[in-house]
Amino acid sequence: MSSPTETAPGAFDPIQREYLAGLFAGIAQRGIHPYVGTMEGTGLLTSDPAVGGPNRAAPAQEEEKVHGTPVSELNRQELWKHELAGLDSWDRLVQHAQEDRFPGDADNFRFRYHGLFHVAPAQDSFMMRARIPAGELTSAQMRGMADLAEELGDGKAAVTTRSNLQVRGIAPRHLVEVVTRLVRLGLTAKGSGADNIRNITASPTAGFDPQELLDTRPFAHALHHYILNSRDLFDLPRKFNVAFEGGGAVDTVADTNDIGFMACRVPATASGLSLRDGAAAPVEPGVYFRVELCGITGHRQFASDTGLLVRPSEAVAVAAAMIRVFSANGDRTDRKKARLKYLVDRWGVDRFLSETQARLAFPLVRLPMDSCIPRPPSIKHGHIGVYRQRQPGRNYVGVVVPVGILTARQMRRLADIAEAHGSGTLRLTPWQNLIIPDVTDAFVESVRRQLVRAGLHHEADHVLGGLVACTGSRGCKYAGTDTKGHAVELGGFLQRRLRLDQPLNIHFTGCPNSCAQHYIGDIGLQGVRTQVAGESVEAYHIVFGGGVGHDQSVARQVFTNIPWTQVPDLLERALRAYLRIREPGESFAVFTRRHDVKRLQELFSA
Repeated sequence: MSSPTETAPGAFDPIQREYLAGLFAGIAQRGIHPYVGTMEGTGLLTSDPAVGGPNRAAPAQEEEKVHGTPVSELNRQELWKHELAGLDSWDRLVQHAQEDRFPGDADNFRFRYHGLFHVAPAQDSFMMRARIPAGELTSAQMRGMADLAEELGDGKAAVTTRSNLQVRGIAPRHLVEVVTRLVRLGLTAKGSGADNIRNITASPTAGFDPQELLDTRPFAHALHHYILNSRDLFDLPRKFNVAFEGGGAVDTVADTNDIGFMACRVPATASGLSLRDGAAAPVEPGVYFRVELCGITGHRQFASDTGLLVRPSEAVAVAAAMIRVFSANGDRTDRKKARLKYLVDRWGVDRFLSETQARLAFPLVRLPMDSCIPRPPSIKHGHIGVYRQRQPGRNYVGVVVPVGILTARQMRRLADIAEAHGSGTLRLTPWQNLIIPDVTDAFVESVRRQLVRAGLHHEADHVLGGLVACTGSRGCKYAGTDTKGHAVELGGFLQRRLRLDQPLNIHFTGCPNSCAQHYIGDIGLQGVRTQVAGESVEAYHIVFGGGVGHDQSVARQVFTNIPWTQVPDLLERALRAYLRIREPGESFAVFTRRHDVKRLQELFSA
């Protein structure tokens, strides 16, 4: 037994205790607590978070997650949204307008939630993109957009490939005024950019098309308003496209969308399969939508039929459920893998539909395609020229707007024509042209003459009518070429040099993002830079044989890095070769598809 002056084995002696007490007191004064506990008196206690550092003996706290993804793994856009949601950036927008100041990267991204894009370095100004569901405009709205473009922008507007309008050349001081004036016109720009659902498209001839199965406008408008009133639908991993195709004469390009609702007819009672319980589900005769998923033609993929058949009254709910499944499970770490396609690639269609079913109060039904009569084929370039409506004595006039650019003067003139000779409405198309509906027989020739006087066209065989072009290097930092300028130049060149008897679509896109969807054009051109005599020049990769709808096909690349100065002559040779050796009635797309790439190179280079 030890004496009172001896130290028990394993215990600190008085000198050691005094040393440790001083050490921990000093550490405590400096606010540093690297150990499990803090010193209080002469004892080692479990750390009190209010006094010392973290208790390293306790379980680590789980890292905060966003839609299941740890914050540390988020890409920078997701971090920006996590720090301040785009819809919550209005105060910053007001401040930038008051100070006439351009934003940094994070706020530039957030301002896109309000439809405003700082497009430097291509242009040191803003672009405003509207949302125009189903592409429907009144003449008053068209005039209002003309005034807005002239007074706050560069005096022009562009029809986009999502059937809406965008205005460029907006100074920061006008940011608030431009979006509030848009609202006063009965329009909005909310969610037209960044990680949001873009403008909801519908058949451009909906409501007056003699061959349509269904007027799709109510569904486009219903989904548009559902989105605007559902905050969670403004927080997607990446952009999202939805289209409603009613089977009319003008294709909606729905098979290039993330979700395409394709009208069809079930002619007789059929037996489908319920996704809720796997039981047989009778389907009554009528008009339905078949659902296609994962169109993303910049990645050379069209939307695919899922077998899903929905009643038109269920379409908006199905769309919302699918978008929410994507939002909850899409990739938020890699922007290149953040589209719907990659989630469905990872899961498979069956799991995606099962997750969608779990969010719906009614059963989803799958029905084989052979139980349906699909929509009738569209008319290629049915958006150009004069066509009969289903309403007796009325016509719609498809107007050629070269590469979608309209001056304020032309916009006002179109509004006047629509009001004086139609029903005061206009329809924008995904082909960057527009339609004036409800023109009576007596006024058709007058409308034609007035369009020509306005510097526009109405001829279906006009080469300019088939041109589609993205913004290009004049207005987009990603573009390698002046797509719109080159498209107009090429259209004029080909129009002077030859005459076509078949419609032709030529799509110019300035970068691999393929905003103008070059892979679906009869001829598609992707802008690049190439070296000529040691100098970087504008050039194009050229693809042939694309198509959509019943003519669906992904174009094949035939020429690479062709300098722009050589492109017009090359395409003239290509079209002359086609006219010379084609089969009777053969389209250019079919002609190019039946030859291999090497043969096309030989034919078009001679």
